[in-house]
Amino acid sequence: MIFLAEAPPGTHPTVSVCGAWYCTFNYDSLISSAVAIVITLLVGFMVAYRLSHGVPGKLQLLFEFLIDYIRGLIRESVGEGGAFIVPLAMTIGFYILVANWLDFFPLAGPVHPANADLNQTLAIALVVIIVVQGYSLRVLGVRGYFRRFTKPFEMALPIRILFIPLNVIEEVVKPVTLSLRLFGNIFAGTLMVYLLGLLISYVASLVPTGLPAGAFGVVLTPIVEGLLILWKAFDIFFVGSIQAFIFTLLTIIYFGMAREGLEEEGHGTQARQAPVAVETGG
Repeated sequence: MIFLAEAPPGTHPTVSVCGAWYCTFNYDSLISSAVAIVITLLVGFMVAYRLSHGVPGKLQLLFEFLIDYIRGLIRESVGEGGAFIVPLAMTIGFYILVANWLDFFPLAGPVHPANADLNQTLAIALVVIIVVQGYSLRVLGVRGYFRRFTKPFEMALPIRILFIPLNVIEEVVKPVTLSLRLFGNIFAGTLMVYLLGLLISYVASLVPTGLPAGAFGVVLTPIVEGLLILWKAFDIFFVGSIQAFIFTLLTIIYFGMAREGLEEEGHGTQARQAPVAVETGG
């Protein structure tokens, strides 16, 4: 059965470059990530090449809808000056979507869903959090950046000081929770496929000895493969899409949280007045 897992999920063949632990790589995850990256780039270049200013095609309409939706989320969460987040959020979200959807096709090893490896999801989460910290420093300044760890700002300073450890822990665990959420859902899907395969083998072993083994396989195989296809379609296209959306949404929310304290620092006055000036001038 081509949709059954060949090995338990979570076991990755490794290759070591220098013999140390930090030079050891899960090469199946690297290959799977490379395949997803290539497909993401190809689709992106294809849409850009076929970009039409007249009547757009269906694929262009879909991308334009997604971009407008992401822009709306950024305007609500981040406000002015967040346009640079659009390509970052769209690229990460679409890459995660492609990496998740690859698992539906019966690809031979070493290709597997790249997000079923915690190293992959943690790397993406770290990129997001590092860019978020840089953005927070840029909009708040050094003083405002460190002041952000004393929230809630409406409380007295002695009480806010007590919240500093909690705020630091909250910032540190963001990449952990962001990566574990994506990894856990995708890994659970691959684990379910493997367990279904074990269940099928166990049921097959219960066939009475008097019945021909081939007859049981002829009846069971198409039923099981049909159920597996339905399960994988639900798990990959629905759950995988939801996880890509959640990762993208949380990325935008983290950028919005990085601006906390902007008004208290006095940086937000001009940003709030700018739209009014534009409307008045129009």
